[in-house]
Amino acid sequence: MCANSCAIWPTDDNSEVAIALATSRPQSGAPPIGAGDEYESGVCNIGPDEIAHRLTLAHVGLLITLGFLVLLLVTHVPLVARFSVALPAWGTAVAYLQAWRRFCVAFGALGVFNFGQVGSRERVADPRQRARDRRRALEIVLLGLLAGVVAGASAVLLPI
Repeated sequence: MCANSCAIWPTDDNSEVAIALATSRPQSGAPPIGAGDEYESGVCNIGPDEIAHRLTLAHVGLLITLGFLVLLLVTHVPLVARFSVALPAWGTAVAYLQAWRRFCVAFGALGVFNFGQVGSRERVADPRQRARDRRRALEIVLLGLLAGVVAGASAVLLPI
């Protein structure tokens, strides 16, 4: 299962112990990010290369979101206009969630997965698995939307 195969577990080599600690997830029951090599519907549909790609996109999105917020603040736009920071924050949150959950929203919607190099894909054959993937994709999009709304509301409420 992906929840187990995606983890880097400590061995006698102390360097892997440090990697496991640095990539493990909170105690919430979510599996750790690691070197995954197996698809599990509704749980894990991307491997390490795709995860790294999502993290890069998320970091860039965070910089764009913060830059946009600064622009809105220094140009003294109306308070309500600050809420527009919710859009880039939504995209950024979705990118981070995809990396954290090891699950690509687009792949889930399209019924594909990838544990190889970025750009390759394999089709999910079972319709029940594709349905689970679509549910997980929707969950990630909605969680990202919630994060975006919180970011937008926070921007409006900033006392600047």
